[in-house]
Amino acid sequence: MTQLEQWIERLFAIPAAELPRDEANDAFRELKDALNSGTIRSAEPDGAGGWKVNAWVKRGILLGFRAGVLSDVSTGGFSFFDKENLPMRRLSVEANVRVVPGGSAIRDGAYVAAGVICMPPMYINIGAYVDEGSMIDSHALVGTCAQIGRRVHVSAAAQIGGVLEPVGANPVIVEDDVLVGGNCGVYEGTIVRSRAVLAAGVVLTASVRVYDVVNGRVLSATPTSPLEIPAGAVVVNGSRRMAGTFAEEHGLSIATPIIIKYRDNRTDARTALEDALR
Repeated sequence: MTQLEQWIERLFAIPAAELPRDEANDAFRELKDALNSGTIRSAEPDGAGGWKVNAWVKRGILLGFRAGVLSDVSTGGFSFFDKENLPMRRLSVEANVRVVPGGSAIRDGAYVAAGVICMPPMYINIGAYVDEGSMIDSHALVGTCAQIGRRVHVSAAAQIGGVLEPVGANPVIVEDDVLVGGNCGVYEGTIVRSRAVLAAGVVLTASVRVYDVVNGRVLSATPTSPLEIPAGAVVVNGSRRMAGTFAEEHGLSIATPIIIKYRDNRTDARTALEDALR
């Protein structure tokens, strides 16, 4: 256990009414600096093909929320009111992150690697990790503690959900070379493995069942493991008939994600535009 982890765990255990706010803010600043640099993460590869959740990092973020005081943080003629210890992150040109003008924001305590492109307006929340060469497109959200790999395209209006509580819960994880289509939603700790393609409008949650027609199986979350989209899977919106007399009488069906194929050279050619955009 690192010194920072011990510090945060000790402070987090103190009741809010008794919390030494100055010390808590000192610990929170150190945590944000480490998150900004990418030296710590809310979740990280475990070296065996899985992911390890660092719950103490989430507790540190929650500690910062408790320690902060609602203040006027207006800037540039716009009125904003937030905790004074949660400012917008300010990047320099040396960071080699392309932030196109037009209303985007990155919260302090989010890691954004060199070569990332941020199209306006998009938002990256605290605790998030966005790796090299990824693109966060217009009106897209990378939520609290979400983990985005290398060369990922989070397309326009896509939502990568965040999670802080319960602190041990998996954040949403999108691995390397994934294409997240426009208006997609990835929530509730879902893991999207490398090179998968989510077609426009696909929504993945802990309660969704994904039908893999290639391998004849149904994928879903369990009480102990999140929903996982396999590496290279191409997921589109489909539908399945609803059970019951009323549903049958009215011909009702419900939307459901379907894996229709696994990525091949033809799929790669269709997504080659991503490299050209960068």
